[in-house]
Amino acid sequence: MTAEILETPMDTSVLDPLRIQLDELRANRLYRDFLPVAHQAAEPGHTWHNGRLVQVWCSNDYLGLSQHPDAIAAQMASIAQHGTGTGGSRNIAGTSVAHVELERRLAEWHGKERALIFSSGYVANFESLSTLIAATPGMVVFSDALNHRSLIEGIVRSGASKQVFKHNDLADLRARLAATPSYLPKLIVFESVYSMDGDTSPLSEILDLAEEFRALTWLDETHSIGVRGATGAGLSEELGDHRATFIQGVFGKALGTVGGYVVGPDVALDYVRSKAPGFIFTTALPQASMDATLCTLDIVQKGAGLRAELADKAALMKAELRARDIEFLDADSHLVPVMVRGAERVRKVADLLLEHHDIYVQPINFPSVPAGSERYRVTVAPFRTPEQIANFAESLQHCLKAYDPSSRIAEESR
Repeated sequence: MTAEILETPMDTSVLDPLRIQLDELRANRLYRDFLPVAHQAAEPGHTWHNGRLVQVWCSNDYLGLSQHPDAIAAQMASIAQHGTGTGGSRNIAGTSVAHVELERRLAEWHGKERALIFSSGYVANFESLSTLIAATPGMVVFSDALNHRSLIEGIVRSGASKQVFKHNDLADLRARLAATPSYLPKLIVFESVYSMDGDTSPLSEILDLAEEFRALTWLDETHSIGVRGATGAGLSEELGDHRATFIQGVFGKALGTVGGYVVGPDVALDYVRSKAPGFIFTTALPQASMDATLCTLDIVQKGAGLRAELADKAALMKAELRARDIEFLDADSHLVPVMVRGAERVRKVADLLLEHHDIYVQPINFPSVPAGSERYRVTVAPFRTPEQIANFAESLQHCLKAYDPSSRIAEESR
């Protein structure tokens, strides 16, 4: 029987539509290439590539904590004591004492009743939103036009009525809320810092509207956790406004580990814990990872100096870019979106930076951003030196000027 199956040729024509679409992505310079990296704990912000040490300028490890010696030591010690994995889901031997302690501290950090840890920020958004919205009859969801895909997919999966309001447009949001029957339950979903443009939301004003129209709120603090607020709890802490019903955050960016979480009312998150498939039917994160996160949470909560240094280095990068007339979005955050418009151009310039200057930035193109607004999302960790920042800007200026289809260097990079 096995031999018969092996000898029967598989009809792969059913896969032809997939090949055609992949070919179209390549032809339009939208195919995503992944650069294999070997991050260096001894050289934060660097990786080995083709035998050369390359600087990484697009990492979400905003504070460099993934390579912090204390975090590494905490994880290694925990592995030695507890092993490399949990061996089960949260409800089958996967809830370690570190999970319980971290959830307690996260809830306390954000001033909420309960916290729930997920395998990633994407899963935290998708599973929690889809589960909670679907369980609330008649729920109408109001979603910012630039919300992350995890938020969008969670809302869509719920099957609820959705209205997309213009990005950060309070008038549009107000009009949509006012036009919705008052008896229907409402949820406003938005972010504190938007990763592609680096801009911040009018957080308090949105929460004012939520109170006026009796709406619940879901605030994604992914890109402000660790880098905003007196103890790094995000933009809501920085503004002293803790009215959001739910807050979502992650460990895999400024906290330097892996995983995501949601904090909010006890009854709501107990329901998610009991009903969300992506929480119930997946292996829990290792205790060693949770112990490392507890360590980096300590560092972040005491890390006012790190946050100040991050802000200073981002400001220095903007000054270096501005001095060279390099286009960027001057937003109110640590993110520096550098505009390199055109799918072909953004890829070619990135290739030149890597090949000739040992600098790695990842092109961001459609559908992550609209066609014609291609860019690099540059991050400037606290450990970057003024010399490295100036060198980055100078190298980028050289490559932007060099990329011309008729120029020699552009031809060599084809």
